[in-house]
Amino acid sequence: SYNLSLGVVVQNLSFKTGQTLTVTGVPSADSTNFAINIGHSAEDIALHMNPRFDAHGDQRTIVCNSLQDGNWCEEHREASFPFNQNEEFQIKITFTNEEFLMTLSDGSQIRFPNRQGAEKYKYMYFEGEGRIHGIEIK
Repeated sequence: SYNLSLGVVVQNLSFKTGQTLTVTGVPSADSTNFAINIGHSAEDIALHMNPRFDAHGDQRTIVCNSLQDGNWCEEHREASFPFNQNEEFQIKITFTNEEFLMTLSDGSQIRFPNRQGAEKYKYMYFEGEGRIHGIEIK
């Protein structure tokens, strides 16, 4: 397993439209938030998915955003929050050149625009407090 607080970077990944990325992990008992970032580089993130237990003024809220040329774009906030500290989660992510679709552990779904319109991403970065147990692309 990977320690998220150290920041795990996966480069030269090949995540393409039509494929499903499944991430399983466990937020730590005192986790304030964690994030999954998918894009081309650290300055160019198409999907920043950030479940916040209590961080940046948000409580039990999922914030999605994108980072273009080092600048954050418009945030999307989701009311659904099926995450608990110290409890395993599974997130399935698929995308088209129009949008990302995230399916959460409870079956709820989040849609977020694929603002860059790319059909392939090669960079993934995990941050926050918790552990990732598995990363699978099918």
